[in-house]
Amino acid sequence: MNHFSKLTLLSLSLTLAACSALTDNKVDYKSATKNGPSLDVPPDLTQLSRDSRYAVSDGVVSASSFQAGQVSESVPTAATSLGDVRIERAGTQRWLVVDRPADKLWEPVRDFWQENGFLLTLDQANLGIMETEWAENRAKIPQDFIRNALSKVLDSLYSTGERDKFRTRLERNASGGTDIFISHRGMMEVYSNTQKDSTVWQPRAADPELEAEFLRRLMVKLGVTQEQSRALMAAGANKSLSRAVMINGQPVVQVDESFDRAWRRVGLSLDRTGFTVEDRDRSQGIYFVRYVAPTADKSEPGFLDKIFGASKTADTAPLKYRIALVSQGQSTTVSVQDVSGKPDTSANAQRIVKVIADDLQ
Repeated sequence: MNHFSKLTLLSLSLTLAACSALTDNKVDYKSATKNGPSLDVPPDLTQLSRDSRYAVSDGVVSASSFQAGQVSESVPTAATSLGDVRIERAGTQRWLVVDRPADKLWEPVRDFWQENGFLLTLDQANLGIMETEWAENRAKIPQDFIRNALSKVLDSLYSTGERDKFRTRLERNASGGTDIFISHRGMMEVYSNTQKDSTVWQPRAADPELEAEFLRRLMVKLGVTQEQSRALMAAGANKSLSRAVMINGQPVVQVDESFDRAWRRVGLSLDRTGFTVEDRDRSQGIYFVRYVAPTADKSEPGFLDKIFGASKTADTAPLKYRIALVSQGQSTTVSVQDVSGKPDTSANAQRIVKVIADDLQ
């Protein structure tokens, strides 16, 4: 087949594809092969907390055992259960509660991500954290009979311009079961100039519906039927429980929940919004977070750079903060502290508070 014929078929296929809308919410992810290069996301956008560690007083414990000994809520918000699997929901956040020990769930959860087309870049059972490689949802590419016939050619030429990765945290709860959190991070490719001859990657908002879909699929992996999983996921009201306010000149987030649930939800928000959690001290209610800015030879700014409006030539030293939670009954206040533990009232602190408050809605 000559070059002109290939282009003609390709043009016809794309024209037909454009006329067929993608009407379902299927996900079909494709990570890079184990022996091949990663998908084309700039290196500074793949920086993860590979050296993450979770410490509390009296020694270091794993994230999967971190919640052991804590008092659980007697009436969870919008919780629905089937067998030993329960889905809990607060705002746009959802997580699973499974009445099985974390060490019995690690292998099934790892298999789950691999079965769904992902490679894992972080797989640390001692921390209770695994994270996928950046992957592309091929289901977003419209399908038709010509595209299917030419899939080998088109798969290398047609891209969605979006990439996703998912972080999973497993934490043991007071009853000896496990809480499972899935958080999404997304990137999209956009033109970098008016001539539209070059592109850059920039963050896009976390997708709660993608998180929900993978939680639903994980329920099926853990023994719930397809029909039951859909019913469980659909249950529950979407209630706003948080707001950003000023108290004594300091920006804070007020969450209408007790410490136990607020701690879990803030941790999920930090995972979602691009912070790296270096340490956490639950006994003190503190997350130690950082952001590593790109080096001078990288042209694409990172996630928080975009939020804070930092220039590409800004200081590349890590920005470190403490996210502190203080509870009184069924209300929790979340504030930002500097590295020394002093209240931070800067413009950056106000923006961090807004990011957390918006995600907790």
